[in-house]
Amino acid sequence: MLHVIRTQLMSRPFLWLLFICNLLGTIYGFYWYRNQMEATEWYWNFFVPDSPTSSGLFTLLILLWLLKKSSPLLEMLSMVTNIKYGIWACGVIFTYGAADGAIEAQNWMLVLSHGAMAVEVLLYNFAYKFDWRWLWVGAVWLLFNDFVDYVYGIHPYLQDGRFLADVTFWTPVLSVATLLLVAMLRPKARTNWHV
Repeated sequence: MLHVIRTQLMSRPFLWLLFICNLLGTIYGFYWYRNQMEATEWYWNFFVPDSPTSSGLFTLLILLWLLKKSSPLLEMLSMVTNIKYGIWACGVIFTYGAADGAIEAQNWMLVLSHGAMAVEVLLYNFAYKFDWRWLWVGAVWLLFNDFVDYVYGIHPYLQDGRFLADVTFWTPVLSVATLLLVAMLRPKARTNWHV
């Protein structure tokens, strides 16, 4: 049964569907961040759109698979960023929703899309070729981004400032937890799967 699921996940029609969905989500994500990017100094703009950059990395990875190529670096970066920012967005939305007593419809869309970001990269763990030794690059990426976000105020806009201190504390904790999770999932090289 597991083999059937994995074969379906790596089938070209399914990968094309996943590629299109992630590409459209990535484009919309950059559009979502347009105002914050316009209000941010150009040299910090790379650090502003965390989620669309993450989904964009996975979109590129899917394209590589469709071209029968691979990149351990891209696999690792797409995995750690999508897990971290997928969980981060859901956590922030639920925090505000619990405090406010409700979650708006638009935020439920964000919960679904960001939750899917984390789930989809975990589903493809079997197909990745990178091992845990690549994670030092991911650690630099995530933790430097956290530093820039909360020292220079480049983090995604929050609903308001009520939970800024909490988010500032828990975001690097989530980065470390993500790295530890991925390290546990990548104990050795995986079986190579081909499209």
